[in-house]
Amino acid sequence: MEIITKSAAETKSFGTKVALDLIKEKKNKLIICLTGDLGSGKTTFVQGFAEGLGITQRIISPTFILVKQYELEDRAFLSDLYHVDLYRLEKDLEFEIKNLGITDIWEKRGSITVIEWAEKIKEIIPESALWIYFDYLSEKQRRIEVKHK
Repeated sequence: MEIITKSAAETKSFGTKVALDLIKEKKNKLIICLTGDLGSGKTTFVQGFAEGLGITQRIISPTFILVKQYELEDRAFLSDLYHVDLYRLEKDLEFEIKNLGITDIWEKRGSITVIEWAEKIKEIIPESALWIYFDYLSEKQRRIEVKHK
């Protein structure tokens, strides 16, 4: 699936739609891998995705803290959204990911793990992950492509 969004609001709205579609599938754990250059819409997508899950807190990229957890309410089969940002990690990525407990998080029943800059650890991401590619086309346009690995 591929979509061209023409504004940040459309990118955010697409994130909401993806969340609502995943809720319908009732998966009890999920990894979503986001890849794309700076400014391509990854965090904006996550903001909409979180809204679709019913999260009302402000969503910002956890660039300096690496992982941010949000509890989900009113979702019998889902309990948490974990927002991961790997932008600042450069060395020993596999060790860092395991040391931070991210592999444990994505195996946790009831969790959704959204990983920005996921291409940095693609070798260790489970095959079941959903990959979303973001391309900056212009100041207002983004190409977003959703694939399974």
